[in-house]
Formats: sequence, structure tokens, C-alpha cells
Amino acid sequence: MLYLNDGQNLFQAETSYTGVEWQMDETADRLIREGKISPLIVVGIDHGGKDRMKEYVPYRSFSPAILRPQGRRYPEFLMDEVMPFVARKYRVAAGTENVALGGSSLGGLIALYTAMARPGMIGRLLIESPSLFMSSRQLLREARGFKQWPQRVYMAMGTRESGRPDRDQSFVNDVLRLAQNMKESGLGEDRLRVNIAEGAAHSEAEWAKRLPDAMEFLFRP
Repeated sequence: MLYLNDGQNLFQAETSYTGVEWQMDETADRLIREGKISPLIVVGIDHGGKDRMKEYVPYRSFSPAILRPQGRRYPEFLMDEVMPFVARKYRVAAGTENVALGGSSLGGLIALYTAMARPGMIGRLLIESPSLFMSSRQLLREARGFKQWPQRVYMAMGTRESGRPDRDQSFVNDVLRLAQNMKESGLGEDRLRVNIAEGAAHSEAEWAKRLPDAMEFLFRP
């Protein structure tokens, strides 16, 4: 099972707010048919539109201003509502190794938060262009010394996410710092892949481009 945030942007260009999709269904179908990944179910979890930032940010933020964040409720929502609902509808394999979570931008931030808030519950983690700068990098600070990372983690960040060189380098440095924390906790190359994509912007098109590599690393047979 792969649960992905911002479900509107995954499967159809018509529902994506940018008019560009991840091509999740086409990519997964092709990789399964080619034997490059194991068969899996992908669940897109829609965000709440205007409430997206509140839903995906776990801590108060002053820039941008989010004074009543709801992100701390996300792990409970995922594991006590979404996952049981899916399990009632489909044949779902048991075991943490069969539970994957991912997202991009704020969706990647809340995926990381969930993996840390419920250690041992997420087996594979896909984080694209995570907004680690939010809330004065509180989640990044909390990652120091954290030990119970998922079995496999894929992280990626473009070098031109904002179009401002100083901010772009800061975003890359945040991902590299998080990766270093994971390496110090024992994650080797068999469990952690970090992709710093030269020239890549902050967009669905770039995440779609990197999706095959992420899927093959996380779900190889």
C-alpha cells in the first residue's frame, strides 16, 4: 500500500491545481508490468483545499502565518480512519513493510512528521521537495537523534525550487542535513536514496519525472 498526500494531483491533470499530474497510475502500471516493482495499491488522499496548509503543518508558523495548525491530527486520521477504511474495501497485505507514505512539499513534510510521530508504523517513505523550513525548521531539529526510521526512504529536492539561489541552497542543505541524520542512525545506501536534481523546480512535472526512480527504489521485488 502506498498512501500519497495531495491526491488531487496524482492521477488526473483536470483535478490538479496546476493542470499537471504525477502520472502515478501510468507509472505504477508500467513498472509492475515490467517487473521492476511489486504489485501495490496506491491511495491518493485529497487535501482540504483552502485548509491544506493547516492540515499539513503540525506546528505553529509565523512565516507563513499558521496559528492554528491541525497537522498533529494527521497521523490519527491516517491510521485510525483512512487505513481501516481501505482495509475494509480491499485485500491489504499485513505488516509494516507493506505500508508506505509519501508526498511533496507540505505533503512531504506531514509524511515525515507522521513517520516520526508513529515510529514503526510506516515501512517506506517517499518525500519530494519537503518544506522543512516551516515552523523555523522544528521538524528538522526533532529529527536529530531519531532512530526508528522506515525500512526504506527516498528523498529528493531540486536545485531551483524557488528561483532564488540563496533559498534554493537552503532547501538543498535541509534535505542533506536530514539525510545525514538518517545515515547516523544506521541507514545505508540500501535503505536511503537522496536525489538532488540539478535545475529542477518545485512542480508536479518534476515529481512525475522522478517518480519511476522513487518507486523502483522503494518497491523493488
